[in-house]
Amino acid sequence: MTRKPSSPVCYAAEADDIYMGYAGRDELLAGLNELLEAERAGTRVALASRQSRKIPGYSELMHSVLEDEAHWCAMLSKQIARFGVRPSRKTGAFAQKALAISDPLERLVFLNRGQAWVVRKLEQLLPRVRDDALHSDLKEMAERHRANIGLAESLLTGLCK
Repeated sequence: MTRKPSSPVCYAAEADDIYMGYAGRDELLAGLNELLEAERAGTRVALASRQSRKIPGYSELMHSVLEDEAHWCAMLSKQIARFGVRPSRKTGAFAQKALAISDPLERLVFLNRGQAWVVRKLEQLLPRVRDDALHSDLKEMAERHRANIGLAESLLTGLCK
């Protein structure tokens, strides 16, 4: 009787996310809610800041940032709801700190630091996200935040010349 070589069945696709090195449900939810609270803060800052018409291009930039931040709030809320959980209703402390800055350019610099913080959080989380739809949304969010940072830096650079 001739034996055929065999290999064990691979069940890796069925393994728990944590076992495979991905973020578990609780870690993902904590990260998504933290991002949602930060985006909600960014929305409030952009909404309050877009009224400043003293600086050419500033109001338009804030309007664009406002639309993006609101979009990401909706996306994050939807993704959190996919887990069967109610999204956080909190707003990050960033909003109060940013709104306390009266000078529009200083506020923009501070807002850009907040945008960069979101990008860093996304860069830390993305390699650990197994869900393709969530990964795609978070990747796009990081790209849009990088673009907004670039637009703000361009505005700031142009004003400093």
